[in-house]
Amino acid sequence: MASGSDRILEVRDLVKHFPLTQGIVFKKQIGAIKAVDGVSFDLNRGETLGIVGESGCGKSTLAKVLMALERPTSGSVKIDGRDIAKARGGELKRMRRNIQMVMQDPYTSLNPRMTVGDIIGEPYEIHTEVAPKGDRRTKVQELLEVVGLNPDHINRYPHQFSGGQRQRIGIARGLALQPEIIVCDEPVSALDVSIQAQVINLLERLQNEFNLAYIFIAHDLSVVRHISDRVGVMYLGKFVELGKDTEIYDRPAHPYTQALLSAVPVPDPEGREQRERIILQGDPPSPANPPSGCRFRTRCWKAQEICAEEEPLLQIRPGTAHESACHFAETHDVVHVG
Repeated sequence: MASGSDRILEVRDLVKHFPLTQGIVFKKQIGAIKAVDGVSFDLNRGETLGIVGESGCGKSTLAKVLMALERPTSGSVKIDGRDIAKARGGELKRMRRNIQMVMQDPYTSLNPRMTVGDIIGEPYEIHTEVAPKGDRRTKVQELLEVVGLNPDHINRYPHQFSGGQRQRIGIARGLALQPEIIVCDEPVSALDVSIQAQVINLLERLQNEFNLAYIFIAHDLSVVRHISDRVGVMYLGKFVELGKDTEIYDRPAHPYTQALLSAVPVPDPEGREQRERIILQGDPPSPANPPSGCRFRTRCWKAQEICAEEEPLLQIRPGTAHESACHFAETHDVVHVG
């Protein structure tokens, strides 16, 4: 856990369940989708926490709850010691200034009917105290310059920019309110590889310049390793492994993390031959009806009777240096991910 002075975000026992109902006129709850089911972590100022996992594991729902776009079922999300999950009205508005988001798709996240200047300056319409009306155009041009775009293009529309440039516009919009935390929900997944590198380098430069903290959600494990200080691996609404990036990638302890890393493409032919490929059987269980005990046990080659009876806690296990949620956690060098 982070030290108190450096900690900017503190998440404890976060749960988000979506009710399943039956009936049209008289609705009755018959169950719940357990999208996020007991997640805890800290985030330091200037730090990047990467979050990885299969589609449907709860990454984007977690991001929405952190942003207060969804209310949690239980748990807390404290930013500078204040719980945004319990904030309302003016307090919530003020707290939202400190945590912003960069969306996944630069093509659909920008309003095609608005100019770039209006898109980036829109947060100032809500938070008028950040930029007086007469200063907004200047501030927007400064933001365009910060993200590597021509300030003179302030009156252009999104369709006049490339995908990479549009994502830079999205980043500028995220920086407008001078937040300390930015949630990046798969910010480079819709971009070409060369453009991905440019956007990642931009995010790193901005982090160093403004001491930003990132929550970086992605499927590409190589990208996550490049930008992250720590990595959390999610499976069916829970963290199954959490630690420094070098520990997760070089000495993964949870079988699920090992399987994910074994699927990463390796450019070196010798490396492809030497790596151990782990093929998981079956699909992830439904979050509406997760398995008892360890949620990964139905696909795990190490599963034993205790795995069905007792849910493993996320903690440091014997022989490991970081937290994992497995009764039989054991570090294993699967493949080098550069």
